[in-house]
Amino acid sequence: MAIIGGKKKKRIMSSEELSSFCDQIALMLSSGMTLRDGIEMLAEDEMKEKSQKVHPYTNLYKVVDETGSLYVAMKENEEDWPSYMIEMVDIGEQTGRLEDIMHSLSTYYQREGRIRSAAVSAITYPLVLGVMLVVIIGILLWRVLPVFRRVLESLGVGASGSGSVLMSIGTWAGWAVLVFIGLVVVCAIVVMILLKTKARGKTLKFLKNLFPPVRKLTEKLSASRVAGILGLMMSSGFPMENALEMAPAALSDEESVEKVRFIREEMKKDETFTDAVSKSGLFADFHNRMLKVGAASGHEPQVMDKIAEIYEEQVEDGLDHLISIVEPTLVALLSIVIGAILLSVMLPMAGVLSSM
Repeated sequence: MAIIGGKKKKRIMSSEELSSFCDQIALMLSSGMTLRDGIEMLAEDEMKEKSQKVHPYTNLYKVVDETGSLYVAMKENEEDWPSYMIEMVDIGEQTGRLEDIMHSLSTYYQREGRIRSAAVSAITYPLVLGVMLVVIIGILLWRVLPVFRRVLESLGVGASGSGSVLMSIGTWAGWAVLVFIGLVVVCAIVVMILLKTKARGKTLKFLKNLFPPVRKLTEKLSASRVAGILGLMMSSGFPMENALEMAPAALSDEESVEKVRFIREEMKKDETFTDAVSKSGLFADFHNRMLKVGAASGHEPQVMDKIAEIYEEQVEDGLDHLISIVEPTLVALLSIVIGAILLSVMLPMAGVLSSM
């Protein structure tokens, strides 16, 4: 077990792995299999893998075999599992609805995985394209252009006024774009590193202030997560007050946490849940009206899940839209720069050939 500064180092599985685990536990419980036998089967499969990675299922089985409680096992190995999942498993065991909660958790982490994958794609693809752009322009400037320069000088063009000006323009354009794209790539890498550190909150806040599209996407992402968490808790029979109290444990951005706290404070002032949500600005007006209808008809959990799905789709569409803008922009920039570099060489050469 990894220890850093006297504390256990978190090594939580990916959203996809967590979703799969929850789904498997739910299937085991629905089939009548005991929790001990089910986790033992997962641990056996895990031990067959010839790798040195941590075995969370094996650690889980050791405690479940002794106590019979999945919550206690997760609590004793909390470095392997999200705090939110641990608390929800505790609720499931206390209320006898562990199967339902594991089904809901599977859907929740599946949604989180899709959003995370879309976000990674939105960052990675332009980053790879930017690196390719730097490499291509760099090769042209360092290898190709000097060869043409020597050829033109041998023909007596390099020293002429027009030839020299054209080649200088092409070279300077290439270097300017190379430096600019290089800085953008370096900044993107630094941001990706910061997002994995304790400075994640400040980094996101900076990006939101710098790029309005990022601010809109993060707001929709926050709304999706809050709606998904509250929908899960309400469908599990959790009182709204307790659900709002627990929700911040599963949220990663401070803005969402503050909105949830605001809703709690408003409800303490005898505001209804729907009115408090409307005042918080968490959802758009249209979705606030959906929530009011759901509350009036007794279908709040279903409406919350629907709102979470809507915002998730909007986040994915927004990321796809950003990619659709960045990709042609980089391709167009690459075409213009390469064209300028080649023209700065080919036009003087064409002049020499036409005079022969």
